[in-house]
Amino acid sequence: MCGIVGYIGPKEAYPILIKGLKRLEYRGYDSAGVALLNGDLTILKKEGKVSDLEMHAEGKNKTGTVGIGHTRWATHGVPSDLNAHPHVSNSAQLAIIHNGIIENYASLKTELVKRGYTFKSDTDTEVLMNLIEDIKKEEEVDIEEALRIALNEVVGAYAIVVIDKANPDKIIAARKGSPLVIGIGDKEFYVASDASPIVEFTKEVVYLNDEEFAVLHRNGDMEIKDLGNITKTPYIQKLEMDLETIEKGGYDTFMLKEIYEQPKVIGDALRGRMNAKEGWIKLGGVSEFATRINNAERLIIGACGTSWHSGLIAEYVIEELARVPVEVEYASEFRYRNPIVTSKDVMIAISQSGETADTLAAIEIAKERQALIFGICNVIGSSISRVSHAGAYTHAGPEIGVASTKAFSTQVAILMLMALQLAQKKGSISASRLRQILYELEEIPKKIEEALTLNDEIERIAAKYFEAENFLYLGRGINFPVALEGALKLKEISYIHAEGYPAAEMKHGPIALIDENMPVLFIATNKSAHEKIVSNIQEVKARKGKVIAVINHADEVIEGLADDVIRVPETEELLSPLVSIVPLQLLSYHIALMRNCNVDQPRNLAKSVTVE
Repeated sequence: MCGIVGYIGPKEAYPILIKGLKRLEYRGYDSAGVALLNGDLTILKKEGKVSDLEMHAEGKNKTGTVGIGHTRWATHGVPSDLNAHPHVSNSAQLAIIHNGIIENYASLKTELVKRGYTFKSDTDTEVLMNLIEDIKKEEEVDIEEALRIALNEVVGAYAIVVIDKANPDKIIAARKGSPLVIGIGDKEFYVASDASPIVEFTKEVVYLNDEEFAVLHRNGDMEIKDLGNITKTPYIQKLEMDLETIEKGGYDTFMLKEIYEQPKVIGDALRGRMNAKEGWIKLGGVSEFATRINNAERLIIGACGTSWHSGLIAEYVIEELARVPVEVEYASEFRYRNPIVTSKDVMIAISQSGETADTLAAIEIAKERQALIFGICNVIGSSISRVSHAGAYTHAGPEIGVASTKAFSTQVAILMLMALQLAQKKGSISASRLRQILYELEEIPKKIEEALTLNDEIERIAAKYFEAENFLYLGRGINFPVALEGALKLKEISYIHAEGYPAAEMKHGPIALIDENMPVLFIATNKSAHEKIVSNIQEVKARKGKVIAVINHADEVIEGLADDVIRVPETEELLSPLVSIVPLQLLSYHIALMRNCNVDQPRNLAKSVTVE
């Protein structure tokens, strides 16, 4: 969940580290720090944002061509100066930054205390640092061997970078369950938890695999070994990211930029994978395992948060078109059950980052039971993309805003294609119906552009409701998951309590909450349930609730009932979530701004959930 950056080479490290931390701040922003080797070991760290660290560092020695930096999302220990990374060993010779959780830190700490070690922080990271130092001293081994032995003793997940005051010409990085990428320059190396701090300096990268560590030397040498001390050959990849994709590009926030990027990125996700005129769909991963996917008795979708909502939409579409049973599982619950999974099942694992710890654990269970794993993620080279048998990238580009927007839309687009390809293969859809949906899918980017022109109207509606303390989102059929996603967006960035419900379930409980202070947002674009939705709206109005309705352009009936309407362009009902979600994203955005919330970095949240 935390952001990691490191550098060794001929340049001054501090400016590189600070710039990298600012680009990684979406991964954690409750404290930040750097460690620099400059004949001594200089530690600068501060609770708060990276900007607070910069102010703290003013006037202090920031020289050094070797350094590591960290921006934290707290797990062990509250946000504070003491708990901020980097952490140093008792001798003040070693410094470490860490993303992840060391699960057996308490027993390790007890043993180290018996040996005379003292601890300044409440973190598991400081325990790991002193464990490495203790092994180095007691076993009389070098720093990389001490690190290798220590990592064989710890239980949990980690991405770590270590520097040693006695060895200023190298840094060591290791990973298990948390991402780590190494950028290769001209006799220089960059290390980061994702590629955003690296893209400005190099396009050549190596992604460390689980239980591997790298020793990076100032002279340009790189050694990679596994924890069994077996040397590995680095696989150098070309980084597919441009600097402008991680900048705001004239927008006030990353979230707004990413909402407005949706027409483009959905087009990117569809390009080369379908042709409406010729009536074909081709997702490479589906084609590669076509027989096994076609013969699957059941599809299991495993995901968390927003990705789980995209999976719920897929359940409606796949079962409607391909007539295959689908179960959508919270990966965080699936991993702690004893689920029934067989070789006749296919698990579709969905994750923006491709590093979600719970989803990776669910994949491991399904693989052990011989299920085929199909991964859908956004980040090339991510863990899920590597452990899946097959899969598809969403091509949404870097998503920096913590609240997912374009990643959700592109996940839904890919899942639509998967449903259509499977339906075509199984013969459960006619050629004319297939072409009809594909033509509508081709038009979706234009229809989202049209929906985005409603921004000013949505801002006006937000001004009426931004002081509400509660919100209810209701939808039927395929728009029920849209209600869940809309409520989640409002919760995440405005801190208003919001719930999403199937509209028909309102009278089974939530109707008790409705009064003149309760805004109720209906996603009402389904023609198939229009009369039922009208009845639900009348039930709310009879109890003095305030109704906001997302409707199709020509819907005069609901327009006459609702207090406020948002008219979106009409599309094929199965595709309607791709359009109807856009005004909900914008409404949440404007309400959050009016409540003076940080939409890109909402409190207590981080972008990539790589811990339990």
